[in-house]
Order: sequence, then C-alpha cells, then structure tokens
Amino acid sequence: MLTGFARAFKTPDLRKKLLFTLGIIVLYRLGAHIPVPGVSYEAVQMCVNQARDGNNSLFGLVNMFSGGALLQITIFALGIMPYITASIILQLLTVVIPRLEALKKEGQSGTAKITQYTRYLTIALAILQGTGLVATAKSGALFSGCSVASQVVPDPSIFTIATMVITMTAGTAVVMWLGEIITDRGIGNGMSILMFISIAAGFPGALWAIKESGKLAQGWIEFGTVILIGFVMVALVVFVEQAQRRIPVQYAKRMIGRRSYGGTSTYIPLKVNQAGVIPVIFASSLLYIPALIAQFSNSTAGWKTWIEAHFVKGDHPYYIAAYFLLIVFFAFFYVAISFNPEEVADNMKKYGGFIPGIRAGRPTAEYLSYVLNRITWPGSLYLGLIALVPTMALAGFGGANANFPFGGTSILIIVGVGLETVKQIESQLQQRNYEGFLR
Repeated sequence: MLTGFARAFKTPDLRKKLLFTLGIIVLYRLGAHIPVPGVSYEAVQMCVNQARDGNNSLFGLVNMFSGGALLQITIFALGIMPYITASIILQLLTVVIPRLEALKKEGQSGTAKITQYTRYLTIALAILQGTGLVATAKSGALFSGCSVASQVVPDPSIFTIATMVITMTAGTAVVMWLGEIITDRGIGNGMSILMFISIAAGFPGALWAIKESGKLAQGWIEFGTVILIGFVMVALVVFVEQAQRRIPVQYAKRMIGRRSYGGTSTYIPLKVNQAGVIPVIFASSLLYIPALIAQFSNSTAGWKTWIEAHFVKGDHPYYIAAYFLLIVFFAFFYVAISFNPEEVADNMKKYGGFIPGIRAGRPTAEYLSYVLNRITWPGSLYLGLIALVPTMALAGFGGANANFPFGGTSILIIVGVGLETVKQIESQLQQRNYEGFLR
C-alpha cells in the first residue's frame, strides 16, 4: 500500500489530486476550530476540560462525526452528520415514494435531481439541529455538571441565537461543498473522506486519555492493550468487508443480424456485510431518544430514573442487549430496502441471463432472497460484535462508552473508507501505467 502511495505521488496528475485533497482536509480541520460568534470561548474550554468523558454526552455520535467540533461549538459544529442523515432519509424514501423511484431509474439526470433534494434536506436538517444545539447550550444542558455551563452563551438575545444558527447552517453547507469538490477534483468520495478525517481526529486524544487514566505501568499496559484490540478489530473488519458470495450468472447467446451477442459468464457479488455501517448508526441514533427525553424532562417519575440508570452508560447490560438487537434488526431492514431480488431477476431475464440450475423469473428472485437472508445473518451478527467488543473490552479501563472513538462505529467507517480510497488510487495507477502488448 505504501508503495502504491509513493507511485501515486510520482504521477503528476495523481499527485495534484492528492495534494488538492490534503489541502481541503486542512481547510476542513481549520474550520472545526473556529468558534461560532456569540459563544464564550473561555467558558466552553473550561466545561470541556471538566468533562473529560465528553463522549458520554447525548451528542457523542454527532461530536464524533464532527471531529470534536460540536462540543467546541465551532462553525463546523454539525459536521457531516446532516448530510449523512439526509442521504439515508432520501434512500429510504426512494423505496416508498414512486416519484423518487422513477428518478432513480432515469440514470444520471435522475441521480442529479435526487442529489439536489439531498442538499435541500441537508440545509433543513442543519437549521433544525443547529437550533437544538444552540438551545441546549443556552440552557446549560450541553455541559451538564459544569459550573459555568449557563455562561456558554452570554447574550441569549434573538439576534445572537439567529446568528449562531445561520453560521452553523452555513458551515454545514460549506462542508457539503468541500466534500463534493473532493469527489470531483480529488481522490475518493469526498463525504466519506471528511467523515474519515473527523473520526480519525479524535484518536490521539482518546488513546492518550486511556494512557493517562491507566494504573498499570503508568498506563502503558492499558494503552498497548487498546492498540492490540484495535489491530485485531481492523484485521477482522478488513476480512469480512472483503468477503462476498458470488452467484454465477450465464447469458445465453443471441444472434442479431449477422452478429452474435451474449454467451458470457459473470456473477452477482453479494457482500456478507451488505448494509455497511448504516445499521450501527441507526441503532446508536435510536438509543439516544430515551436518554434525550429523560434529560429534557422535568419529571421525577420512576421511568426517568430507570432510563438514566440503564440507557445512558454504554457498558450497562440493558444498553448492550438493546444495541445488539437493534443492529441485527436494522441490518435486515436496510438490506431488504436496498437490494430488490425481484428487480434483479427481471433485469436478468430481460437480457437473457440466468443462474445455472435456477429457472428465470420468480424462482430466481426467490433464490436470491434465500441466499441474501442466509448471508445477512452472519453479517448482522458481525456488525453487532464489532460494535460491542471494543466497548466491553475497554470497560475494564474505565474508558468505555457508546461512541468511544476507537469503538466499532469508527473502526467500520475508517476501514471501509480506507479500503475504498486505496482501491481508487490503485485503479487510477493501473490506467496510467498499463503498457499493453505493444511497447
């Protein structure tokens, strides 16, 4: 892999793309440290220093995807999360709304239209999330337990709050634009690259915090153990993410005029983890709802106490069990809406393709559905284990929580984005260095 990067930097156009991508990344990280107008920087830093376990907050998932910018209340505080949420919502609505499904089938023009809808929805979600974040910071609930939490927003006037919301929304629009220009002029998928950088930015601080809080050999034993667990998890993720079930497809030979078409063999690659990291994000977001309701409720009823005791800390058995079951459920749910066996079978039949030993049409759709269900079980269990094993292992070091930066969600995203980016670099190198038969 390192040899590939060295060859990429020796290729002029690839070097230009890589340097452009690195420049956008620097700009993105710079914006993650510029405070929003109207925020007391001193009060924010004091609260962040007091809450060393800031990832335990209700906003831990968004804070992780923003590279720590959310708790710092910067112009990129919302990060890439509104765009991720908008993309997932549009993808789900494509299955439900016939108009969106028709646009998806129109090809490039339809995809461009859906992308435009995603941008509009991203801005709407950014306004909603920015308003919630500002209201939470103004009330002091963002840094619960901090002595100066109520002084984070010194001037609670309508003009100041509106300025903060508009600035965060504009920051989200800039982040979305940065991701798109990386896709157009850089290397890899821009949104995925920014997500990768946001999560990786929290690694050094989180690992050093474990070393500082450790008790064995001044924390180096805990530090080394966490690194070892991380390498094992990365190896497992790489192995499973590359695993796929290849269903052979044979196309019949057809004579059109004096030309022969078809007669080729190919396959349908069904990945073991067909859903990617989406089920983990869904499960994490859904588990925030009870804790969010409990935090903003003024009630002293028993249900609030029970939720705060069982669904706030990520290492509680009830939380772990609910998290695991939700991941398995959402894995099956997402695969069911993202892969349509009937549509694949119809397309194969239309172009004269068939699976050897399986009749075309409905039997093919039933066979694909059967195989998909069989491989989704190990894929969903793998997602649940990857999401929970780091949390349970780190519980012994006092650093476990649902969104620890070295946890399952971050490992899945970082390894997935890294593999995809390396593949794109390798494919572009092959295109530029192919010598052919004649020299």
